[in-house]
Amino acid sequence: RCMVKIVHLDFDAERPSLGDDERWLFVEQSEEGLFYGSGGSWKPSGEWVGYGSLAENDTDLDRAITAARKWADRYDVPTIWVFASNCD
Repeated sequence: RCMVKIVHLDFDAERPSLGDDERWLFVEQSEEGLFYGSGGSWKPSGEWVGYGSLAENDTDLDRAITAARKWADRYDVPTIWVFASNCD
C-alpha cells in the first residue's frame, strides 16, 4: 500500500481535472479560515463512499489533513489536494 501524497496549492488555485472514476480528496480553506475536507472513493465491494470532514477537524490545517489522510488510507485515495493560503 502506497503512502498518500499531499499536494499543497494556493487556496484560489484551479481544481485538478479528475475523471468520474478517480478517487479524490480535497481540503479547502474557507474565507473564515476553516479547513473543510470532501472526497469520494469506492469500498472494496464497489460501493461509492463519500468524505465530509467533521467540525472538530476543520479548525486547524494539520488536524484537517490528519483526518483526511486516515480516510484516504482507508479508501485508497492516492492524493489529497490542499487548497490553503501560503501564510505562515
